[in-house]
Amino acid sequence: MLPPRPVRRVAGPLLVGALGVAVLLLPVLVLVAAVVSVFLPGRWRALRLLSFAIVYLTMEVAGLVAAAVLWVRAGLGRRLHTSGSRQAHYTVLRLLLDALMRAAQRLFALRLVTDGTSWSPLDDGVPGSTNAMVVLSRHAGPGDSFLLVHTLMNRDHLRRPRIVLKDVLQLDPLIDVYLNRLPNHFVSADPPAGYGSAEAIEDLARDLGEEDALLIFPEGANFTPRRKVRAIQRLRDRGLLKAVRRAEAMRHVLPPRPAGVAAALRAAPHADVVFVAHTGLEHLSTVRDLWRGLPMDKTLHLRWWFVPAAEVPREETLQTDWLYRWWETIDAWIARTSAAEQPQAGGADDAPEAAGRAPGWPEV
Repeated sequence: MLPPRPVRRVAGPLLVGALGVAVLLLPVLVLVAAVVSVFLPGRWRALRLLSFAIVYLTMEVAGLVAAAVLWVRAGLGRRLHTSGSRQAHYTVLRLLLDALMRAAQRLFALRLVTDGTSWSPLDDGVPGSTNAMVVLSRHAGPGDSFLLVHTLMNRDHLRRPRIVLKDVLQLDPLIDVYLNRLPNHFVSADPPAGYGSAEAIEDLARDLGEEDALLIFPEGANFTPRRKVRAIQRLRDRGLLKAVRRAEAMRHVLPPRPAGVAAALRAAPHADVVFVAHTGLEHLSTVRDLWRGLPMDKTLHLRWWFVPAAEVPREETLQTDWLYRWWETIDAWIARTSAAEQPQAGGADDAPEAAGRAPGWPEV
C-alpha cells in the first residue's frame, strides 16, 4: 500500500543526504565500479550505471529544490493551480527530462531512430498537429514513459502532457511532487468508492487544449509472458472469445484495455489520436534484467501513427475493434523491426516505411 503523502515527503531530505554521501565517496565509488566493470559484459557497465545513478540523483535534488522555489513563488502553495504556475512546472520538467535523456544517450551510447516518412506527428507540417491529442502507447521496458514524455515536451513541440500512470510511481519524490501539482491521474489498485480511473480519465480529457497531449498506456503494464497469460484469462473469464483469439495471436504486446481509451475519446471528441510503438527496451522487466541486459551501444526504434479526430470511431463496439486492429499493427511492426535488427535477418531497408502499416490507414 502506498504511504501517505506526508510520509513520502521525507524522501526529499533523504535524497539530498544521499547525494552528499555519493559526492564525498565518489573516488571510492568510481574505483569500485571500474574494478567491477572488468568482470561484467559490455564496456564499463558498472561505471556507466554509477554515472547515470549520480546524474539521476542530481536531477532529483535539483528538481525538488526548484519545486520548493515554485511553491514559495505560488504564495506558499496557494496559487499552484494557476496557468502561470503550471507552465513554470512544465518548463522545469522539460529541462530536467532533457538533461536526463541526454545523459542516458551519452553514457549508454544509445541512438534513437524514428521510423516513418515523418519523424513525428508533432511536426509543424503535419495536418492537425496543432490540435489536442490523445496519445496511446505500447508499454514495455523501463524508461519508455520518460522517452515519450520527453518527446512530447521537447523544445520543438512544447506539448503539455497529461499522463495516466500507476500510483506506485509516486514513490519517486520528483514524480510525486510535480505530477500531483499538474493534471495527471495515478491509477490506484484501491480507488475511492464511486470514482474510478475511467471517470478520472474523462476529467483529464474534457478540457484538452491545442497544446495538450493525454498519454495513456492501454495495456496497463509492461509486457511479460506471464502478464499476457493473465490478461487472456481475464478476457476468457468475461466470455470475450473473439478478443481471446486476437490477443493470443499478438506476440509482443498485451491486449489493450478499451475502457480508459473510450473514456478519453468520449470526453475529447475534438482530439486527434496518436499511436506510438517502440522497441529495444522490452526485454527489461525486472531489476535483474536491467543489470544483465542494460541497453548499451544500440539503436532504439520509435514509430508514430497519426489518426485525425474525424476518423476515430465513436460507437463502442467499432472503437474496441479499431483499437485491437491498431494493436495488431503495433505487434506486426515490433516483430518486423526486431527481426530487421538481427544480423541474420534480411529486408531491413523496407522495415521503417512498410512495417506496421495497415491498408488505407493514415500514415505519418
